[in-house]
Amino acid sequence: MAQAFKTIIWPRRQLVFIGLILIVISRLASLVLPWKSKALLDDVIPNKDYDQLYSLLTLVGVAILVQAITSFLLTRLLSVQAQFLISELRAQVQKKILSLPIRFFDNTKSGELVSRIMTDVEGVRNLIGTGLVQLVGGTITAVISLVLLIGISPSMTLFVLVPVAIFGYLALKAFAYIRPIFRIRGVINAQVTGRLTETLAGVRVIKAFNAEEQENKAFEKGVDQLFQNVKKSLTATAFMTSSATFLLGIASTGIMGIGGYKIMSGELTVGDFLSFTLLLGFMIAPIVQMSNIGSQLTEALAGLDRTEELMNMDPEEDSQTRTIQLETLKGELNFDQVSFAYEVGSEVLHNISFHAPPGSVTALVGSSGSGKSTIAGLSATFLKPGSGKITIDNHDLSKVNLSSYRQHLGVVLQDEFLFEGTIRENILFPRPDATEEQLQNAVVAAYVNEFTDRFEEGLDTLIGERGVKLSGGQRQRIAIARAILADPKIIILDEATSSLDTESEALIQKSLNELVKDRTTIVIAHRLSTIKKADQILVIEDGYIAERGTHEALIKKEGRYYDLYTYQAKI
Repeated sequence: MAQAFKTIIWPRRQLVFIGLILIVISRLASLVLPWKSKALLDDVIPNKDYDQLYSLLTLVGVAILVQAITSFLLTRLLSVQAQFLISELRAQVQKKILSLPIRFFDNTKSGELVSRIMTDVEGVRNLIGTGLVQLVGGTITAVISLVLLIGISPSMTLFVLVPVAIFGYLALKAFAYIRPIFRIRGVINAQVTGRLTETLAGVRVIKAFNAEEQENKAFEKGVDQLFQNVKKSLTATAFMTSSATFLLGIASTGIMGIGGYKIMSGELTVGDFLSFTLLLGFMIAPIVQMSNIGSQLTEALAGLDRTEELMNMDPEEDSQTRTIQLETLKGELNFDQVSFAYEVGSEVLHNISFHAPPGSVTALVGSSGSGKSTIAGLSATFLKPGSGKITIDNHDLSKVNLSSYRQHLGVVLQDEFLFEGTIRENILFPRPDATEEQLQNAVVAAYVNEFTDRFEEGLDTLIGERGVKLSGGQRQRIAIARAILADPKIIILDEATSSLDTESEALIQKSLNELVKDRTTIVIAHRLSTIKKADQILVIEDGYIAERGTHEALIKKEGRYYDLYTYQAKI
């Protein structure tokens, strides 16, 4: 709560203060009716004083108008500000998430992150919105009403306070019970959303394996967990509500008896009794309302706890250690005794050392799981070495500002990601301000026009989510066009031709030859025929460099590379 007050409420204290003033005015205006009801019954009606009646009605009417105006201003001021804050927080959380390292995303479902961005911050409306102000306003109303009640009848007021105190104690216990439930609900909701997002993304695989039923069961299980969690909180809330009804009902019944007795004995007038009853309602209503608002605030704080966890994570870019800014880049990449482990005690790379001169092509080959993609990930700064050092133009890569490095980096992945939209938008993604000429040069260089010329909309053809309306080869050529347009100094090609048929591969190989000119290139390829012209070939086996050299030198050596190459040639 202290953190929420410090980061959310305190910066907006002026707004909250205005809200408090408005709600105090509103609550004071609401007390005019019960306050003047005594005068109506004890003075105006018995004396048939019409002038005082008109004055009284005018006063009550003005008070109601003030209530209406302050209520409107409160909603307009605080509710709108709360929604603005929600949108602001969502943007901050999304920005934070994108600043986190790749390993975070490898361990977290995208749907879970969507839930944390969109849902967890929503509770803030109850902190900065009308919820918190109503809680304070309700407290003020209850205190003022209590003072007035004591003025009418101390004994009746004392009788009422006993069940109210019992209810307050039960409510505090209930809130302590509910808060962890709300916290767990956020986790379950994120997991269910994550599974649902995954299911929708993999619908082709699900249908291909006739697995709809097992996916339905998995989702139903998650939904049931969510239901069980909600049921717990609803049970606690229902207990509070029923306790309030019972205890306050007893208080009202007792007041009827005590009040009736006092009126008959002449200790209390009818006007006093009516005022007491109305004021009692004004004291009790905020207390009951506070239980509902308390639930909302508890849920809000649970969501903000999870948001705070996320916001406190260390970003990928450490401004204190990554101080080197690369204005220009030659592209000299060097690995010096680099080791890496995804899990402690289980290294996947062991003392990798190689030098990639500017403009050279370094090919990584080897069996699946040997560590080729890990080397590519380290070169792209997606991963950080466990030991050893990677340098770029003789600068320690761990101390280089990531943005200044990545602006010179181009990546073409095996399973290339395309965004929903047009072919044009996807190619322009790294350089939205590129000229039409630069765009067309990239399109021609990657042979994208070879298939877009057949489309009615050409480059403005919509490709669907993840480019689902295109073939694998077409998606890959768009990805290569995107990399060409980015005009990087360092290129990472991870199985860039693996999705292509023979004809497409021939076209792509030509465009890749253009792409890698004068650029330092790290290329991973299973098709060894595509890397014959590489300046150096590293054969990676079990996280070690088993062999290194040019294609011709390695063939002559008749080692592991020779075995791989001759095996593929036979296929």
